[in-house]
Amino acid sequence: MVDSLFEKLKKTYKGKKVFLTGHTGFKGAWMLKTLSVLGAEVKGYALEPQTANDLFCLINGENICDSVIADLRDKKRLEKEVVDFQPDFVFHLAAQPLVRLSYDIPAETFEVNVIGTANILDAIRLLEKKCDVVLITTDKVYHNNEWIYPYRECDRLGGYDPYSASKACAELVIDSYRNSFFNSKTYNLHQKAIAVARAGNVIGGGDWSKDRLIPDIARAFAADKAVIIRNPKSVRPWQHVLEPVIGYLLLGANLFENPLQFNQAYNFGPHLSDALPVEEMLKLAIHSWGKAEYILEINENQPHEAGLLKLDISKVISELNWEPKLNAAKAVSMSMDWYKQFNNRKTEIDFFTESQVNSFLNA
Repeated sequence: MVDSLFEKLKKTYKGKKVFLTGHTGFKGAWMLKTLSVLGAEVKGYALEPQTANDLFCLINGENICDSVIADLRDKKRLEKEVVDFQPDFVFHLAAQPLVRLSYDIPAETFEVNVIGTANILDAIRLLEKKCDVVLITTDKVYHNNEWIYPYRECDRLGGYDPYSASKACAELVIDSYRNSFFNSKTYNLHQKAIAVARAGNVIGGGDWSKDRLIPDIARAFAADKAVIIRNPKSVRPWQHVLEPVIGYLLLGANLFENPLQFNQAYNFGPHLSDALPVEEMLKLAIHSWGKAEYILEINENQPHEAGLLKLDISKVISELNWEPKLNAAKAVSMSMDWYKQFNNRKTEIDFFTESQVNSFLNA
């Protein structure tokens, strides 16, 4: 009998040690909650959450992991925490993740995203045991030609803005470490498998980041204000946050079983029919929430952001047997349900978040 997705992941991660960077962030907190459901022992390494409403705080993250509050750029501290923990898996999610913010702090963006990646890889070099590693970058690592064709894993990397460029640089660092220190030809000596995951735009409950579509919508709707929308025609590969989170875990599970086959890069995104313009996503959110107003902002002087970006996910479908479970409408509905629950029954949001994880895993 073939294991279900939930059974496969639980069999892989239950009782295993997982070192998770970025566990206090939006996507990291969803990963932490999912790993908790699967029975893993997690040590998190990240900056302090910014508010009491951060998802990490709402799910009582301190109680479900060993939480280390520290900076990726603190190389010695990072190495000590990794070596002391002796992880079976490392998932590297920590980053400066915002395009528009990268224009304000370009050097820091490069420090965190590039040097931080080198630091975690250096820490992994110190482990004298088998360890499977998944490093998360972004769909924006591709040199964007603004064409209608979806990007494949073999396409040219690049970046216009500091965020995109920093992530493309991080991929060069990863490839260098994979070739120089974690080469497949010497796997029996180092026992490290290194994979890269590139995900599209994620949405979901608990995201409060500035200049992100769903958080902006949720804040405005909750306050009965009109939401201001920039770049309404921009097309993005939208997906619920649990789609890539489960994808990362599935990639890690495959690395564990066959480290020499899956130590490469994979795109995680929606089907092409769900790569929608910003304005269309807004309309789905309004339909889910109820009556709401919006304003389309036209500002020719705003920082450059890609207008068209799609991912080819045929590789991950064929090699990992992973594909999106939710279409765009369902992903938006699931996200808005979380924010409505937060507004109406905040004290029950931890249970609600876990119920969304369980429902997704067992769908």
